[in-house]
Amino acid sequence: MTQTFHTAMPSPVGELLLVGDGERLSGLHMQGGRRPGAVGPGWRRADGPFAAARDQLEAYFAGERETFDLPLAPRGSSFQVEVWKALTRIPFGGTATYGELARRLGHPGAARAVGAANGANPLSIVIPCHRVIGADGRLTGYAGGVERKRYLLALEGATAL
Repeated sequence: MTQTFHTAMPSPVGELLLVGDGERLSGLHMQGGRRPGAVGPGWRRADGPFAAARDQLEAYFAGERETFDLPLAPRGSSFQVEVWKALTRIPFGGTATYGELARRLGHPGAARAVGAANGANPLSIVIPCHRVIGADGRLTGYAGGVERKRYLLALEGATAL
């Protein structure tokens, strides 16, 4: 059984809980959002395995980094993983609607399923689910809360705001 490690870090959007196996990041949760992450039984606190993630997140929040280069291990269904990969192709400062993502994935009628997969993203910020907006341009639901979504899009200079 693989050991799970965790650490916490402050950020402009509140405390972030980072989770991983010591080599790959499997979770990044905003603790002030609707679904804060919880430390699981048997998890071990360790800061070292998360040094690169912390550095890259700090650079992102300082406006010095637009993309992340981290080994990731998100856990989900094959459809969820497909959606999460599509999220990483939305450029910094850009946005896409749920319907657009569904069409890009070859599932034009699956906007709601894309929304559900987006909402289940275990690696917020790094897998940029905040870049997905409603068909009418509104900032729709976000696990971290709409104000945090607005903050992240403003940080990126998103034209949708």
